[in-house]
Amino acid sequence: METISDTTAGRPKRVGHKGAAHLAPGNTLEAFAAALAHGVDMIEFDVLPERLDGSGALLLAHDYTDASGRTPLLLEEALVHLRSPAYARIELNVDLKLPGYEERVLDLLHAHDLARRALISTMEPVSLQRIRALAPDVRLGRSFPRVHSDPLRHPLKRWPAYALIAWWRRRLPGVIARQLEAGEIDALMCHWAFVGAKLQRAVAGAGGDLFVWTVDDAARIAELERLGVTGIITNDPRLFSSPTP
Repeated sequence: METISDTTAGRPKRVGHKGAAHLAPGNTLEAFAAALAHGVDMIEFDVLPERLDGSGALLLAHDYTDASGRTPLLLEEALVHLRSPAYARIELNVDLKLPGYEERVLDLLHAHDLARRALISTMEPVSLQRIRALAPDVRLGRSFPRVHSDPLRHPLKRWPAYALIAWWRRRLPGVIARQLEAGEIDALMCHWAFVGAKLQRAVAGAGGDLFVWTVDDAARIAELERLGVTGIITNDPRLFSSPTP
């Protein structure tokens, strides 16, 4: 699928989570500017409809609590900004938080001539199917696991999560390889705890891309760089091991 030219010189793509959420409030123009200033190759941002049924304005927000605490940027405002010359080399990871507004997002990406620079990701299986049917030429990523917060950060959920992670680390490579080979998705956007050499080989062998989220530890970033994943998503792009050429 057509993308902008590769500028990563053999290293994983550097992806700013919500722009650069540790440097400025996430999903804002300020976070995008911080990400750009620190040499990212791709900017990830969240898109949420104003109402649960998928209607209303399309907002840049992770969830409704996030949206209610501020005046969120509108998707169209963000796209107008991101099509400016300063961002011409930057790819976009458009993360859909709920199902029901896929066509509206696609229409806006096409209207602003940004579809070729976009990778749309989601945890929602129905959205994966809708996007693939509506726009087979737009890159599509499955976000895994299907959670809305990191269980490893929760003291009561952490240990059960480790058992589930061990089970999925064995099963996930085969599941994702089949989806990639069937053309259902182009990429896996995976929590770092599920990522290892076996998953990397399976994704690469099936012709797909592996992006790892959300990695805010310099040593873990270096390990993933050595593993050869496609991209590493972080809140703080200053953590990457060497400056962008």
